[in-house]
This record gives sequence, structure tokens and C-alpha cells, in this order.
Amino acid sequence: MKFSDYNISADIKKQLVVLGFNRPTDIQFKAIKPILDGEDVMAIAQTGTGKTAAFAIPTIDMVGRAKAKYSKGKGVKCLVLVPTRELAKQIAGVYHDLAKYTKVKTFGLYGGVEQEQQIATLNNGIDILIATPGRMFDLISQGALDVTSVKQLVLDEADLMLDLGFAKDITDVLKFVPQKRQTLFFSATISRKIKSLAYDVVKNPIRIQISPKNPVAKTISHAIVMVEMDDKRFFLENMAKEYPDYKMVVFVRTKVRAERVVAAMERVQISSEALHGGIEQKDRFAILDNFRDGDNKILITTDVAARGIDIPNVDMVINYDIPDVSENYVHRCGRTGRGNKRGQALSFCSPDEVVLLEEIEKYTGDTIDRYEMDKTEYLTIVKDTQDGSYNWKALIDEANKEDGSDDEW
Repeated sequence: MKFSDYNISADIKKQLVVLGFNRPTDIQFKAIKPILDGEDVMAIAQTGTGKTAAFAIPTIDMVGRAKAKYSKGKGVKCLVLVPTRELAKQIAGVYHDLAKYTKVKTFGLYGGVEQEQQIATLNNGIDILIATPGRMFDLISQGALDVTSVKQLVLDEADLMLDLGFAKDITDVLKFVPQKRQTLFFSATISRKIKSLAYDVVKNPIRIQISPKNPVAKTISHAIVMVEMDDKRFFLENMAKEYPDYKMVVFVRTKVRAERVVAAMERVQISSEALHGGIEQKDRFAILDNFRDGDNKILITTDVAARGIDIPNVDMVINYDIPDVSENYVHRCGRTGRGNKRGQALSFCSPDEVVLLEEIEKYTGDTIDRYEMDKTEYLTIVKDTQDGSYNWKALIDEANKEDGSDDEW
């Protein structure tokens, strides 16, 4: 089936052609028709499968048709709730692109930016609102936002919303939107907690689950290399120099680690930028834009960028630190190999992190390939660093003593 076969407006079909959308992905194929039929939908699908378009295409079409029929009706008709500001901006961009040739007005509402312009935009009339809970409730309390005309409520990345403590916000939003509505519930993972929340929100939903045995997408080649914690910077330096044209996302455990890794790369003349929750929102957006545009090819980030963020043409993901939440390994790897494109993921695992690696393999149900490296290759990578602050010769001498050899590596 092609998008041209769907019963959606010609204006949307025209833009789908422009954007290179030809055939729907599995989640799009299974979700679009039930949504167009007015069904409540609970959809579970791994990252990078096209979930956003799966609900954006039909909701734009439905709002557009309703707007044409009831031209005098004002107020937000579709509300999309997402957990983070980056996601709100990204999904608003998808809606804006898909609705380009329609008369449907879309807008992304999130914190970290001034309210005045947002309120002015809302006053001019918005049909589809993509929002984070905090700023949404703030403007509702001020009387600047009315969601009592919502016909479609979309909860995206619902599992992350729960992890970030938004369960009460999801329950509270139901007090403001009409009881008679269509609800779409999208999540990357399913759990007892997710099911409980979903069935509190949706009514007799069509359930869709796209979840292969191994949740890491088939388009991603992923492997582990054993690296001492203090040597990880040299291996990242090696990868950056080995693949200078690659766009890389490098995941670390904390924001302090992110800044330290950026500083380590600066010492060896490798340009990179850090992204984490301690950076001002406008700067976070600018950093992501620099990376998307290719002005910066190496993004050092915490798990703030592990979920939902769609950055085109990421060649490689590097897990500088092994994640302590197993499912985040899947989400991190999912920043590459999106859609039908191929991608690579490499994890630096220290001896202290082996227990985390074992938990990840238990979660994925598969053994991750190990890149076997002998001592000669390992020490060559360390030796080749341009970081003059590191005494690699002392390391080699120590290794030689342990080996009982006087040979130099």
C-alpha cells in the first residue's frame, strides 16, 4: 500500500511526495486507518519506526476536514503531549512540514522560552498544539490556553513521561479536555504501569504492537569493546580520527562527564559539543541545530537525547558509558539506523560495567558482539593519542612488567 492510496487530503499527499514519503512503515500502516476511522489507539513500537508520522498524518487530515466543515469553530482541536522540550520542538516541526499545503495551524509549546510570543501565537488561533505538560498547565492556569475543544488527545513517548514523573499531569489533563474525544497512546515500551495508565486514558482501543524479539533495530550493527575507564577518551579520539566525516552521538552517564569528555577532545584538537540538562534551553536547541546541520559532527550527550530525538544521518552511536537502565541502550542505539538507513553502535565497556552489559543482554535477549582486541592493538591506540598530559610510556612499561617481557609494544 502507498500513501497515495489512503483517504487523506490531496494537500497532505502532495507534501508527502515532496518529503519523500512513499510507502508507510509497519506502525504507520497499522495505525493510520484506525485513527482515521475515529478509533482510540494504543500503539507500542520501537524507536525509529516512524511513530510521529503515524499519528501526525491522520490527525492533520481529520482536523483539516473538520475545519473546512465548521469554519467558525475556534480553539485547539488536537493536543499532543510529549515529555521534553526537544521532542516538542521536533514533533512540532514534523507537523509543520506535513501540514504545509493545508490550512491547519500547528504550534509547539514548551518551557525555557518567553511566554509572551507563545500567548500571542495562541491568540491568533491554533488547530494542533504540541506541548510539554509544564508550560501547558501554566498557560491554562493563566487563562491563556483553552483545551476544552480538543477532539484528539495524543500521548507520545508515554513510557518516558512516566519515568519523568508526569503520571499526575496525564491524569490532570483529562479534567480539562472533553470526555468525548479520540485518544491516541504511543509508547516505545510496554509494562504493567504503562498498561494501567493506557486503559485509564483510552476506551476500547485498537492495540498495535511492533516489537521484534531483539528490540535493537535490524538496521543497526552494534558491538562491545572492552576498555579501561580511564582509557575511554583515547578510544573516542581514535574513532573520531578514524572516521573524520562521520556524524557521531556519544552517550555518557552524567552532565559532568559530558563536559569532561568535551574538554578531553579539545586537548587533542577534536571539535565536539556537550548537550545535557544543565544547559540553557535556547543553547540546547542551538547545539542540536548545529549537529543536524553538520556544523558539529560529534555530540557528547547524556540520556536527554536518547529518546525520540530524530537527527538525520547519524553514522554512529558510541556508548562512552554503558547505560545503567537497560532499555536506554536500545533507545541510544536507535539514534542511528533510522528508517531504512544503516547505522553502527559501539560501546566502551570497562570491567566495572560488565554487570550492566549482562543486564542489557538479558533485556534484549541476545548476546552483543565483542570486538576482540589484543594488547598490541590496545596500547597502540593509547600511544597514538595527542594528549600530552598522559604518560602512555609508563602504562606500556607497567604492562611489560605484568607480562614479564622487555619487548616494547
